[in-house]
Amino acid sequence: MQLVIVSGRSGSGKTTALHVLEDMGYYCVDNLPLTLLPELADTLKNRSGGAVTHLAIGVDARNVPGDLESYRKVLDEMARRDVTAGAATTIYLDARDDVLLARFSATRRRHPLSSRSHSLQEAMALEKTLLDPVSSAATLRIDTSSLNVHELREQLRQRLEGRTDTGLTVLFESFAFKQGVPLDADLVFDVRCLPNPHWQAGLREKTGMDADVRHFLDGDALVESLYMDISGFLLKWLPEFRENDRSYVTVAVGCTGGQHRSVYMVERMASRFRNELPHVQVRHRDLPDMPVAASRTLEQ
Repeated sequence: MQLVIVSGRSGSGKTTALHVLEDMGYYCVDNLPLTLLPELADTLKNRSGGAVTHLAIGVDARNVPGDLESYRKVLDEMARRDVTAGAATTIYLDARDDVLLARFSATRRRHPLSSRSHSLQEAMALEKTLLDPVSSAATLRIDTSSLNVHELREQLRQRLEGRTDTGLTVLFESFAFKQGVPLDADLVFDVRCLPNPHWQAGLREKTGMDADVRHFLDGDALVESLYMDISGFLLKWLPEFRENDRSYVTVAVGCTGGQHRSVYMVERMASRFRNELPHVQVRHRDLPDMPVAASRTLEQ
């Protein structure tokens, strides 16, 4: 049985994620007490007659007090019972505080932990603390700050659908530092030290995927040196991630505007590592022609 556990802070898109998994054929249960998970998985595996092969569980801060702290023990129990095919995948969704506040303001929904004694911001901080054991065990983190419902659906499908082996999936993501570092980044590289095409006549409106920008950056000694250093680092350390049973790694490359240098480096890195890894994906978070973040449309 394939098991996916979906968690994250309220407003980050957990409900949307579970709907996506349901559309992908997963048997979905939301807000299950964690200590019941091994028994549920065992029951579905042995008594469903093979009808349930994919199980997705939603876990949030409303869990039974103390259960979240034993998250790793629950995963160990699942492994001991051998009810899943390989290790469970834990997806943790998150977004910037200002984005979550805007979503609650737009939907007028009550935060599940807010009360007369806790303001919305205090409830968000408490929730983050309660979910820390799950967050620290996550195998896949997704920052939904700049994603709308459709983009989140597509990203989940790309990262989960069709995975029939245990090979490492690496997402190369470009971003703009002025928009903030992606919350889901495992490794972050800063390429703002490279020559900036923004200041070159005829290149300002182009992107790192355009031939003129590539020609401007290709062959520059500083560009080549940084490219070789990052490539060498990844060649050395990505196998270590894989040996530690990591299924997903996000490599984020940032420049000032997320349009030229970071996009160029991500495209070049992805092309390089497609020869080394079975699953390489690319995302350009802040390209100007990408849809404006509809951050208030995500469900909990």
